[in-house]
Amino acid sequence: MEIDGVKIKEKSDGESKDNPAVKKKVDWSASLIVASLAGAFGSSFLYGYNLSVVNAPTVFVKKFYNETWERRYNQTIPEGRVTLLWTISVSIFAIGGLVGALIVTPAVKYFGRKRTLLLNNVFAIVAALLMAFSQLAGVLEMIILGRFIMGIDGGVSLSALPMYLSEISPKQIRGSLGQITAILICVGVFSGQVLGLPEIFGKIWYYTNDIFKEAGLSSEIIPYVTLSTGGIEILAAIFSGLVIERLGRRPLLIGGFSLMVLFFVILTVCMTLQDQAVWLRYLSIVCILAIIASFCIGPGGIPFVLTGEFFAQSQRPAAFMIAGITNWLCNFAVGLLFPYIQEGLQTYCFLVFAVVCLAGATFLFLVLPETKNKTLAEINQAFARKKVPLEIREMDQFEAKSKSMQEQEHNLSSTLENGESKNRIV
Repeated sequence: MEIDGVKIKEKSDGESKDNPAVKKKVDWSASLIVASLAGAFGSSFLYGYNLSVVNAPTVFVKKFYNETWERRYNQTIPEGRVTLLWTISVSIFAIGGLVGALIVTPAVKYFGRKRTLLLNNVFAIVAALLMAFSQLAGVLEMIILGRFIMGIDGGVSLSALPMYLSEISPKQIRGSLGQITAILICVGVFSGQVLGLPEIFGKIWYYTNDIFKEAGLSSEIIPYVTLSTGGIEILAAIFSGLVIERLGRRPLLIGGFSLMVLFFVILTVCMTLQDQAVWLRYLSIVCILAIIASFCIGPGGIPFVLTGEFFAQSQRPAAFMIAGITNWLCNFAVGLLFPYIQEGLQTYCFLVFAVVCLAGATFLFLVLPETKNKTLAEINQAFARKKVPLEIREMDQFEAKSKSMQEQEHNLSSTLENGESKNRIV
């Protein structure tokens, strides 16, 4: 009985290991969750926060620029100069991000992923101190320099954190864990929007503000509608993290781009014809929220996951550097060009983004394989349209040669044995 009992116990242990609930519990260990959240709070959260919070104190910063300039040069600063200084203060964040993306490869190779994330906090602390004491020192350049250094922090974060998460997570939850980057970015954006409420600072996100004004909303309601966009971002990113291991990367990414195309077109129609019917203005708001949700479901976070899945560990630093450079250049281009696009195309400006999303969805539909629960070799095979990669082909050729050599040796030994037998018979 004791032996049977042991056998029964071993069987139950084996069954418990195969149980999906137990397996999921083992995958989502406490140390894994703590490491992921700690890394994301110190990295992607700060990036999202600095994206949105910079617009809140615009009036106060411009006033500080005026006072500093007048005290330094004994004359009032021209309005165009103030606008130029503020534009530099905002856009230099993307330039810093580009620098951060460039230095992340040597950093993670020399210090490692974890130490790079820890040392990256030095940039954030220095940037915060520069901007915090700029008014006390009376030096407006400290704000610009602080924004640049904070951009470096963001550039390193958006490459080192997804790389770190992709390497510490089991393949069964690699997608869900990778979405923590996007979720904490959305939480950071939402936190910056909360600080942009009228009761706190009195300024809100520029582009969203302008779009909502064109949709006919009053200036008192706009800050709270803008705050709802941050809430939608968080909910959509969490939803994506929950379903990515069931639906896969490909449907969410292509579906997100496709939905964005649809809602961009509807938004263009609504804003063009909004004077014909009042309800079209509210439909425009729904479309804006739907575009944001579609972006956060797929295109907002899944590229971070895919970059870590496409490449071997030795190749990931270079891959994330290229992805980071592309990301920051696009951020800089959109921030710089959108006002001119909006001024030139008016309500048709969103068709430009619809075309870009349509091109992205088409390309991904034709090229992108599903990477859910797949190893690097399986992903490479999927990219090669189920053809064996070069390394595996070479290995098969080597094994075939070894097999043929063994067969030749076997035939030779058989021949020698037959010759000896004949000699003995003679």
